[in-house]
Amino acid sequence: MKKFDISLKAIEPLLENIGKLSKVHRIMICVATFIVITGSFFYFLYLPKFEKLDKLNSDYTSLENKLVSIKTKAAQLNKYREKMKTAEANYKIAMKALPDKKEIPSLLTDITKSGKDVGLEFLLFQPEAEINKDFYAEIPVSITVAGNYHYVGLFFDNVSRLFRIVNIKDIVMTLSSEGNRLNTDCTAVTYKFVETEEKKEKK
Repeated sequence: MKKFDISLKAIEPLLENIGKLSKVHRIMICVATFIVITGSFFYFLYLPKFEKLDKLNSDYTSLENKLVSIKTKAAQLNKYREKMKTAEANYKIAMKALPDKKEIPSLLTDITKSGKDVGLEFLLFQPEAEINKDFYAEIPVSITVAGNYHYVGLFFDNVSRLFRIVNIKDIVMTLSSEGNRLNTDCTAVTYKFVETEEKKEKK
């Protein structure tokens, strides 16, 4: 209580001086004092909070943009995964159409059966040397069949319906020496999948 009395006595001269001022000056001093107190309060208390709030808003916006970017990439990733699955399925289908070496004999048997089933007589059926390409090899087969034009057409149609890829080319038709049937020379080209050494090592 004593300390308070001492402090009050110390400011009494100041209060007396203020009391002697005009009303306008007293109002100006009150306004200035209010501005100083309010400004200090705002500067030391609210301004740091506003700065922190601005930083948090900036961080939030940045994180939100990152989230949108990640969601977009995730959607694209799923799309690419679906494309990959489709590509793998198509690849498997293509590989079924390109038999490996062990399936070639059964494929050649299917070709001869396609001709015999329609009534053609095979005069020649001779596999030729393989022709290596990039990831596959061509296997040409020289064929000579005897029979009428209708039977030959059915034979070619049956071969085109085989699941494995077989192309018929270099077709030449001539009358037999007896003159009562056609001899048809052609080349049936089938294909097989060639596994490179690099792919074998990866396996």
